[in-house]
Amino acid sequence: MKKARSGASARRQIAGTTPAAKVPTAAAGKVAANSRASRGAGRRETILAAALDEFSARGFEATRLDDVARRAGVAKGTIYLYFRDKETLFQELVRAMLTPVIGGIEAMGESDLPVNLLAERIVDLFVREIYETRRQDVIRLMISEGRRFPKLAEFYYREVLSRAVDAMRALLTRAAARGEVPRALVEFPQLIAAPALVAIVWSGLFERYAPLDVRRMLKAHIDLLFVPGRVA
Repeated sequence: MKKARSGASARRQIAGTTPAAKVPTAAAGKVAANSRASRGAGRRETILAAALDEFSARGFEATRLDDVARRAGVAKGTIYLYFRDKETLFQELVRAMLTPVIGGIEAMGESDLPVNLLAERIVDLFVREIYETRRQDVIRLMISEGRRFPKLAEFYYREVLSRAVDAMRALLTRAAARGEVPRALVEFPQLIAAPALVAIVWSGLFERYAPLDVRRMLKAHIDLLFVPGRVA
């Protein structure tokens, strides 16, 4: 697997900015205001990308806002214009990186398509939008740091995990009513995501020794879960 990208790559995944176009002089004031807002948004994204680099390299406890500011190329005081403290910075990083993906999962959870088709789409979403991007670094951070920092774990559960679980449970409830999946999956939708967490842990620890074909592994998992005629 390619190494996780940093800097500009992380900024692209957090959000993109578009420079203001030239407009008539009469609208110069509005253009200036839009330009300032654009620069502010760009600076915020730069800080978030730098924070991801620092948290990934040092962990949450060892990372200092001075380190984030230095990597972002801003004064430390600039960080406080956008984030109250280090915990808020971490929370906003989680929200900026993962909320769009969770929104996609929730949209799938509202769909009434056959569950095996939806499962394949979720696999594609995970591989494309998480496993092959720096978003997996955020999840790996929560795996390693969540136990030591319960407030961060609570925030992650509320903003990310509970929403994903609820979406999957809604999807599986409808699928179970149609006889497509075992009822046990409705009670334990975490079983759907378990191999994805294995993939993230594996990539951080063992990828250099034994590369994992994540897409094929997740597809095999779907095939095992949704064997025709095995619903109970």
